[in-house]
Amino acid sequence: MATVVMTQPPPGGKNSEGLLVTSVQGHRNWTTGLFDCFSNCKTCVVTTFCLPLTVCNISRKLGDNACMPFFVQGSQIAMRSRIRTLGGIQGTICNDCLVISWCGPCAVCQMSRELENMGL
Repeated sequence: MATVVMTQPPPGGKNSEGLLVTSVQGHRNWTTGLFDCFSNCKTCVVTTFCLPLTVCNISRKLGDNACMPFFVQGSQIAMRSRIRTLGGIQGTICNDCLVISWCGPCAVCQMSRELENMGL
């Protein structure tokens, strides 16, 4: 199975479906590691003492309601997957689920740092 990556639209501006095709797997890694919490001490401290505040800020930066994480089950997994998609970051939903389940606060710090590095 071949992956087709288009860097510019074909003549006429769009492919047959009107969408550009990119790689499903992403083209880069996270800018910081999962356990690089102290690379941004402010985020680390805020997340340590008020995890919900950081999660709500991430939700807001992604264009969702800041209260969404309190009402939607699995919202942190969805937010992590969305950040990966927006940033072209390699990974899978299964990996996102495992990271959120086993290293939740560190994953939230990583997501917050990534959004800052992406300019959001």
